[in-house]
Amino acid sequence: MKKLLFTMFSLLASFGLYAQAGHIMQGVGAKNMSMGGAATGQALDISGALHWNPAAITTFEGSQFKLDIGIFFSDPELRSTVPEINPQTGQPTGNFLSGVTNDDRGASPMPALAFVWGKEGSRSKFGVSAFGISGFGVTFPESMTNPVNAPQEFGGFGRIESDYLLFQLGFTWAYQLTDRISFGIQPNFNFAALELIPNPTANPNASGYPSADRASAFGYGAQFAVYYESPVGFKAGVSYKTPQYFSDFNLDNTYLDNSQEENSFRMDYPSIFSVGLGYSLGNIDLALDYRLVNYENTEGFEKAGWTQTASVRGFGWKNINIISAGIQYKGINKLPLRVGYTYSSNPITSELAFFNIPATAIIKNAYQLGLSYEFGTRFIVDAVFHYGDSSGSTSGPALNPMFISNDNPYGAVPGTEVSYDMTTSMIQVGVSYRFN
Repeated sequence: MKKLLFTMFSLLASFGLYAQAGHIMQGVGAKNMSMGGAATGQALDISGALHWNPAAITTFEGSQFKLDIGIFFSDPELRSTVPEINPQTGQPTGNFLSGVTNDDRGASPMPALAFVWGKEGSRSKFGVSAFGISGFGVTFPESMTNPVNAPQEFGGFGRIESDYLLFQLGFTWAYQLTDRISFGIQPNFNFAALELIPNPTANPNASGYPSADRASAFGYGAQFAVYYESPVGFKAGVSYKTPQYFSDFNLDNTYLDNSQEENSFRMDYPSIFSVGLGYSLGNIDLALDYRLVNYENTEGFEKAGWTQTASVRGFGWKNINIISAGIQYKGINKLPLRVGYTYSSNPITSELAFFNIPATAIIKNAYQLGLSYEFGTRFIVDAVFHYGDSSGSTSGPALNPMFISNDNPYGAVPGTEVSYDMTTSMIQVGVSYRFN
């Protein structure tokens, strides 16, 4: 078991990922993604159950292993508009400079591993999971036509690159209190990595903001859940994932003048409350989940604005609501078909859009089509196609601490605008095997 866990964690730590709702993965694995991420009240596979409702693993017979791997594509665009300044007078000319930069990051792999086991006749079930549950990242190259990507000596940020990922290792114990009700407990151990170019959490010097090398942090947390299954096909679940508390990222910074300095920044993972309903009748399985993601009380996200030394305090995100829904049709022999939808509200307000350029992966609507093929009773292959869009731009003024006043607390620069939007797509395949 120790060798298996080490292999799982090492494999996952070699990949990057991107998120759908805020910086949170909307689902885990091909089957759960194809149901829009809904699994709190309708557990169709062990990956979705371990991630959204650990108590639900009591519904699976025998021991099961699941491996999923996907390829994720994103297409963010960054736009900015600023007034043209006369270099001789220092005053606006009345004209505006505008430009667009496209992300050139490319595709990212998305893996997930899960294993559930228990003795025959026992009311206890155990599970272990290794999932990439969170992330964001962009690569906007330096540009002389888009003001926000202009070199720092010309007032822009230059090349903007971010890379954040969070991998979670969970150990689950679920117990069947009655034939209908189960509860589950899952301690979580987390690894996160962060890279920022430039690094706005560091103090700028005369040459501008520095670039930060990749830094890592470790965290811990837990999840508690209850699952109910009625004799007439109705199902329900409730789950609470505590905040995942992390150590500081110790970022090694290099400035444009080649001077070096270190700063620390802490970014926890928010608590998530999930409630879900499910219904199964004949060849139809229905699932509906609601989640509340508590960004407003999470370190790294709750604070906003500038420090006295012109570094950024935090992202300033609002709480978000997520609705996940899915339907599975099993009327075709050995070929279940699924359709899923996910809605997420936007945690970024217009007044703070400028602070969140490194984390533009905000998807409002996501659509999924999935299927499985059953090779007998033990071996199953799942597949899903995902498409998501931000349903419009997140936009707001450019911010500068030199413009801060009593009625302008974030330093909005008059006549400026920064906006970004994106679409995402993904293909993912999973395999599961039941041992007995």
